[in-house]
Amino acid sequence: MPFGSRVTVTDLRTGGSITIRFNNRGPFVRGRCIDLSYGAAKALGIGGTTRVLVQ
Repeated sequence: MPFGSRVTVTDLRTGGSITIRFNNRGPFVRGRCIDLSYGAAKALGIGGTTRVLVQ
């Protein structure tokens, strides 16, 4: 996705969502679709490093 693109991320367990803006693309890690910033993860109630499903 181009830098500056906005995407809504929804936690399927809680229904909480947040709109984020892409500002970098790296580093690539196999099996990851997107990395959230600490602030975005905290806003969704996600703590630490965890793997979640995306839709």
